[in-house]
Amino acid sequence: MNEWIDRNMGRVFLAPAVTLILVFSIFPLVASLLLSFTRVRLSGGGFKIRFVGWKNFEKQFFGSEQFHLIGTFTEISVLGWIVGLAFTAVLLGWIIKYIRSHFTWVGFIGRMITFAMALGLCWLFSATLLSGNPFGTVGVTLFYVFVGCGIQFLIGTSLAFACSQRIMGKNAFRVIFFVPMMITPIGVGYIFRMMADTTKGPFADVWQWVGLGEFAWATNPWAARIFIVVADSWQWIPFVFIMMLAAFESVPRDLTEAAELDCAGPWQKFREIIWPHVLPIAATVMLIRAIEAFKIVDLPNIMTSGGPGIATESVSLQAYYAWRSLDLGAASAIAYILLFVTVVTCASFFNLVIHSRIRKQR
Repeated sequence: MNEWIDRNMGRVFLAPAVTLILVFSIFPLVASLLLSFTRVRLSGGGFKIRFVGWKNFEKQFFGSEQFHLIGTFTEISVLGWIVGLAFTAVLLGWIIKYIRSHFTWVGFIGRMITFAMALGLCWLFSATLLSGNPFGTVGVTLFYVFVGCGIQFLIGTSLAFACSQRIMGKNAFRVIFFVPMMITPIGVGYIFRMMADTTKGPFADVWQWVGLGEFAWATNPWAARIFIVVADSWQWIPFVFIMMLAAFESVPRDLTEAAELDCAGPWQKFREIIWPHVLPIAATVMLIRAIEAFKIVDLPNIMTSGGPGIATESVSLQAYYAWRSLDLGAASAIAYILLFVTVVTCASFFNLVIHSRIRKQR
């Protein structure tokens, strides 16, 4: 018995962790995948499951829920055609350049997946946003990801770089900048919903003074989206700040001092020494933040309930509403659509933007 324990000690220690992963991660993933191909009907004595194949996905892309997920399509405007064709030409040039340079089948397949999704998203926005048509939850989610994460990265990195310099009171600033992360997302949603109230909120007098006392931001699609991005940025800038602060403070001092001795200016020092050193960490921060942004559900739910209409509804919130209405098959299908978009976007970002940049610098 003792000999068996000695031989299998590693497996014995790993068994609890592997069991937890299988029960709480792998099993729900597989179960939800199976549910996405079925239609579940709940009844008093139990439930009935009927296999429907790809119908849950077809309904989202081509059926009654098309307007909800990807938007309303009518005629594409002249601007939409120009942008769509220009972006298509850029993507085709990118693929042709790769084929002519260092072609491998694995890289080609990965780039074709990226090409297909980028092309689809390009024509999605050309037919909706650039043509005056409302876009669905996919467009709203991408707005939260690209605009929100971009703002958060720029502000958080700027604050981190400032606090990594020799300035007075930087320790106090570090504590202050980190406070928003200690508040739950639901709390942040209620705080900003209250502050944005132009009639009864704590800043009602300020809204009146700037002439926005009668402005109902929750009924304006773009104003509502911007308020949600502001609330999300207020909560997540501290995350970018603390990670990038650690990255900036890990830059070897001897390199920056040598650059100063060589009469390098602040911008030269940042571009040639500091930024290449922190780039891998910055890429990781952006990936983590983008993955979280794709899953945003609490702020739109609390601040606007996805409204006006579906103007601020994310894909995660759409899946939640489908689940709440007991349409478990549709909820699972929507969740897997989001999973595909998230994986392809984040993998493409890292492999094509960051990895290639790091490889060039080396």
